[in-house]
Amino acid sequence: MTVATRVYVARLAGLAALDPNGDQVGRVRDAVVRLRTTNRPPQIVGLVAEMPLRRRIFLPIGRVTSFDPEAVMLATGTLNLRRFEKRANELLVLHDLLDRRVEVDGRPGTVVDLAMEQSRNGEWLVSRVAVREHTGRLTRRGHLLQVEYERVRGLIGPTDTQGTASLLAVFDRMRPADMANALQDLPDARRNEVAAALDDERLADVLGELPEHDQVEILAGLDRERAADVLEEMDPDDAADLLAELPKPEQDVLLDLMQPDEADPVRQLMKYQRGTAGSVMTSEPVILTPDATVAEALARIREPQLSPVVAAQVFVARAPMATPTGKYLGMVHFQRLLREPPSSQLGHIVDNDLDPLHENTTLTEITRRMATYDLVAMPVVDSANRLVGAVTVDDVLDHSLPEDWRDRDADDAA
Repeated sequence: MTVATRVYVARLAGLAALDPNGDQVGRVRDAVVRLRTTNRPPQIVGLVAEMPLRRRIFLPIGRVTSFDPEAVMLATGTLNLRRFEKRANELLVLHDLLDRRVEVDGRPGTVVDLAMEQSRNGEWLVSRVAVREHTGRLTRRGHLLQVEYERVRGLIGPTDTQGTASLLAVFDRMRPADMANALQDLPDARRNEVAAALDDERLADVLGELPEHDQVEILAGLDRERAADVLEEMDPDDAADLLAELPKPEQDVLLDLMQPDEADPVRQLMKYQRGTAGSVMTSEPVILTPDATVAEALARIREPQLSPVVAAQVFVARAPMATPTGKYLGMVHFQRLLREPPSSQLGHIVDNDLDPLHENTTLTEITRRMATYDLVAMPVVDSANRLVGAVTVDDVLDHSLPEDWRDRDADDAA
């Protein structure tokens, strides 16, 4: 067991919370601090842990037996699975206190982290604050100070004294889906502020994991050129879904601001009727010609920007390689690629036994066929048998679940 005398809260974010058997209960997302009417330091009363299905629960600090570098260990006992709700005299360390602008001995700075220590009577109290000094110079970062709580002024104050840098550093360790979930817990203004501070690629990934109404609100908070840049970083099918939620004039403005080679596939996807293969497919699967080798195919599917479902197979077609391609010939699963000599040509090992989907194939039929043949992706062709895209299993799930499945409020109500 690790007996920690001082624990910095930001370092706990994302750690697994384990029961005495080593089974994961959830992942730590924040710590709850209780304010006091006296001058005593605030008390850490518990942790917020995220369980499967995105439900957040409260873990009393008394249930924690140790803080390890890779996990938080819990004592034996029954957990209260009610959804966590912050009380009037409580704050969340990461969401409410990180990035606060404060003063240390009269000098301005920004809160980077808070440390808690256990007192003799067993309480965990905020003992020290990590503060980055302000230098007044754009090219130089201030010193990082670790000072006693009593030396800090302005820690508990209006929310408009918060920045975003330290919270972004915590979020940077999260997967896009977890970060999207965390953003939903923030007040609207704070959420939009944090979202605007993300780089284009990261924000695009996170937007794809948010409910549609949150996507629209965040996009509306950006200037139009920045919004177009973010849309360019999104997968074309996700960008098309998001644009479909906007008024037609706004769609046209943003599409015109996008680079033509990024906007064209999005425009094409938006022409398809909702609930069909054309409306849910990705227009950028992995496509190679029949004379390409197994070695070339393996190199393509290793590209880090490809999602697992897109990289699971290679589609083979005549040139041109951009959708719509030449004549569609078939597909090769990555397991088949691993079993074949690197010099073998794809045209000799292509699987063309399964009929491809057509642009107007319904979602019900797509689901039935993918389940029947245990596929994670299926090709979509047009009337001329040209490959126009591929439907992946995550596309099917996204459009089969209730429209509000990403919404935290809907999950809690259920």
